[in-house]
Amino acid sequence: MNLPGSIADYWKSAHNELLVGGLSISSIVARHGTPIFVYDREVLERKYTALRNTLPQKFQICYSVKANPNPAFLRFFLEKGCGLEIASAGEFHLALHAGCVPEEIVFAGPGKTASELETVIADRIGEIHAESALEVDRISTISSRLGVRTRVAIRVNPNEESQGGAMQMGGRSAPFGVDEENLEPLLRRVVSDAHLNFSGIHLFAGTQILDHRLLLTQYRKGLEIASRAVGCVGAPLHTLDFGGGLGIPYLPDDQELDLPELANGLAELLADKEKESTFERTRFIVEPGRFLVGESGVYVARINDIKESRGKKYLILDGGMNHHLAASGNLGQVIKRNFPIAILNKLQATETETVDVVGPLCTPLDTLGRSVRLPRAEVGDLIGILQSGAYARSASPLGFLSHPTPPEVWVENGQDLLIRRRGRVEDSLRDILPNFLPAHPIREVPG
Repeated sequence: MNLPGSIADYWKSAHNELLVGGLSISSIVARHGTPIFVYDREVLERKYTALRNTLPQKFQICYSVKANPNPAFLRFFLEKGCGLEIASAGEFHLALHAGCVPEEIVFAGPGKTASELETVIADRIGEIHAESALEVDRISTISSRLGVRTRVAIRVNPNEESQGGAMQMGGRSAPFGVDEENLEPLLRRVVSDAHLNFSGIHLFAGTQILDHRLLLTQYRKGLEIASRAVGCVGAPLHTLDFGGGLGIPYLPDDQELDLPELANGLAELLADKEKESTFERTRFIVEPGRFLVGESGVYVARINDIKESRGKKYLILDGGMNHHLAASGNLGQVIKRNFPIAILNKLQATETETVDVVGPLCTPLDTLGRSVRLPRAEVGDLIGILQSGAYARSASPLGFLSHPTPPEVWVENGQDLLIRRRGRVEDSLRDILPNFLPAHPIREVPG
């Protein structure tokens, strides 16, 4: 099995078959069916420990809920003492339901609605990271009406010096944050407001970064912006949020993020700053998501049909882009690049054919892998899309064509635990007004 970077270190096999937490993938799908997402807690343990050992103790990890919002993941990181970073009121409720206290939640993201802001302010959220002057005004108005003082940090869209990553989110015109050159007037606006408590600065310039030097450049930039903010407001910061951005390898030539070098660079960077009183009481935050959970998951679908068309062979699965939009290349990729793909019950078999791996949907966009080298496939084989723990199920158009939604299984201590059941078409009908429902009951879809 030709896997990029460290993937082979996380996934083992026996008798030609993938093991997840010591369980064969065939035994898991025999109990839960396909298509399905399967996650290995041991991989999460290793990734969290590696990052915690890399970061200085002054850094707090806030798991980015958007990467995978299943409550099992949220509880895992809460047990580790992490905070949570959210991007919607829905994620706020998920965080509370998982047991997170509001004080350990930060709310970032453009386009927060007034109702969302009122919800989190009423429950005394830890911090709101504002992305515009209008949003600051909304927070102030709601806080005044509720008679509370709300902690506000400002998310900054930095200049081109710190841009980078697979998806650049700063250094150019963007809906994210306040342009660096416009920061000081908004700082003064927040500090002068009796209903706001200025908390700090949030910097996020990119994502899926595999070069530790680029991360260090961004952290250095964040410290510079924060220092200027302290000079502007005349008070130390409570929070300096460096955002996320840590990447994982997807392609055979992708190099893992060099954590020892990142650790050394952070130590040098902070050694200079520790001599200053500016950041003596500042809480440094990172908000990783993909880095912590991406490598823990595999999407598993069964080959339902095999066909040839004008010289090209297609493996047609029972699941597709409706479950895993990112693997289809339709979630931010400019050029389609395949996720790591394998036949999970033929891991040691020789790769003998080039195929396209497609789903069951009525659109040519439903292609999970183009020109993939695989062993000779048969109907019934299990196809696995690895690196599927982040931005997979929850970032996909699950309702497209009304197929059942895939379950999620969490493997821990030799047990496969169902953490989300398979959703059926008839479940979604509960949202339809009774006048538009048929008079007769709908038959359940087997599987």
